[in-house]
Amino acid sequence: MISIVLVTCNRLHLLKRCSESVIANVSPDVKEIIVWDNASSDGTAEFLSSLRDPRLMVLRSPSNIGTNAYARAFRRATQPYMIELDDDVIDAPQYWDRAMKEAFQAIPQAGFLAANIVDDGKSIASNIFYRVDKHRFTPDVVAGVKVLRGPIGGYCTMTSREVYDRVGGFQEDERFIFWHEDAAYAGAVGRAGYQTLILQDIKVFHASGPAYSTDAAVDAAKDQYYSWRDRQKARRDWVKKLLDQLPPIRSMNRRYGWYQTSAPALRQKNEG
Repeated sequence: MISIVLVTCNRLHLLKRCSESVIANVSPDVKEIIVWDNASSDGTAEFLSSLRDPRLMVLRSPSNIGTNAYARAFRRATQPYMIELDDDVIDAPQYWDRAMKEAFQAIPQAGFLAANIVDDGKSIASNIFYRVDKHRFTPDVVAGVKVLRGPIGGYCTMTSREVYDRVGGFQEDERFIFWHEDAAYAGAVGRAGYQTLILQDIKVFHASGPAYSTDAAVDAAKDQYYSWRDRQKARRDWVKKLLDQLPPIRSMNRRYGWYQTSAPALRQKNEG
């Protein structure tokens, strides 16, 4: 019933913990585990070769294509439910995958459902979730499932084959190694009328950020993407402020909500 797709690069210490806890705790519903290795040079290939799991499919890239790898790896998935999983998710409750699937099946128009995360006080993800952007998440109950409404990341997130094919799947961006492919997919899912939610009661340990892993090449790729995104946002904000100085446009925008004059940038994912 379920395919797990995981992308990794030079984070063997995290990948081992992910394998020993997160993968070890999946239910029999998981039929395949697809691991895309972005040209790791730290022993990742040898570790993956040592695993004896008939569900495991290892795809090794000759170069690091970053988060673009999700689009390519997901093309190999065959099951009706699919999970995007980061290699820095290092702990999860038993049968977490089945709980996500049951929530997906229960929620009308479910499209992209993320697990909640443990507040460890050190990871970038938990700091954003529980402190910096806490105001952006609203509790709700949908079809008896406790959820949070707000921006979701792809660290541990389920979609279905039906939704994936309908919205065109994960995309690639040839300009960047690192970019928010998960946010782009969530946007496409939402525009198609599906729900994107966080499941309150399914918590995973997302060990993101320099407290758990550092890589100069990855950091440089992130800086390149965020610098470009910040420039784009500055241009958009300038145009919005200019339009907002025109009384008719300002009045219409307040009525119809065409745009916001400012919006915080979200830096959440921490892939290799």
